Amino acid sequence: MDHVHHFSAGAVTPALSYLISCLGCALGLMSMQRARAHSGWSRRAWLALGAVSIGGTGIWVMHFVAMMGFAVDGTEIRYDLFRTVISLVLAVGIVAIGLSAVVNGHAGWARLVGAGTITGIGVASMHYVGISAMRMSASVTYTVALLVLSIVIAVVAATAALWATLNVRGIAATAAAALIMGVAVNGMHYTGMAAMEVTTPTGRTGTVTGLDAYAFFGPLAMVLGVLTALSLLAVGIGSTEKEIEEDLWAEQQLRTLLGDRADN
Repeated sequence: MDHVHHFSAGAVTPALSYLISCLGCALGLMSMQRARAHSGWSRRAWLALGAVSIGGTGIWVMHFVAMMGFAVDGTEIRYDLFRTVISLVLAVGIVAIGLSAVVNGHAGWARLVGAGTITGIGVASMHYVGISAMRMSASVTYTVALLVLSIVIAVVAATAALWATLNVRGIAATAAAALIMGVAVNGMHYTGMAAMEVTTPTGRTGTVTGLDAYAFFGPLAMVLGVLTALSLLAVGIGSTEKEIEEDLWAEQQLRTLLGDRADN
């Protein structure tokens, strides 16, 4: 088995991947707070933003940023574009399904656990599809115990995330939940990476085809910056449950006041 480096760039990649994961999860939680306060197309739009924030930024982007620190002695690592895109679709799509299952705010524990299990398995699938997108002069196998553990962590993390989308309110609670979710997502990733066993056959040579990691992540970073800015803008101007309740209360008070004056 070849020597595998999970932190070839030092602490930069795990620290950056954790921050990105927390940012995506925080935006997703704030989006879900607004989804709960709306209905119809507005709710669907907030659901979509929540899925993109958590699944796209918090999980998928975090995964590939962390992969920037992954290296194997004796081989170059590139990425297959099709499988990389499929992993993104999986991440966003499966999170969207999980969020849709619990967004009405009345989901019981049975539905929550069921949605968390499906979402967690989907997140784990995204991870391993993303791993399969790697192109290198080596073969990959997995330690079954660690692979199963990574799936369990993904299910627990997904269930906790869905619970948070139902119950977390306020800036402080959202920040705390996002920090915890970031730990869970990164824990699942690095557990899955620890399960990998990479072997390069003796004398094997050849050119590795696919996308160069840095050429791929440069444009990705630009797109991420734009999407994050737009998400923050949308969250900033969107009404929360509390704001809508306050508006309804003020409207009710105004109607009561006008009604009393009319009676007089």
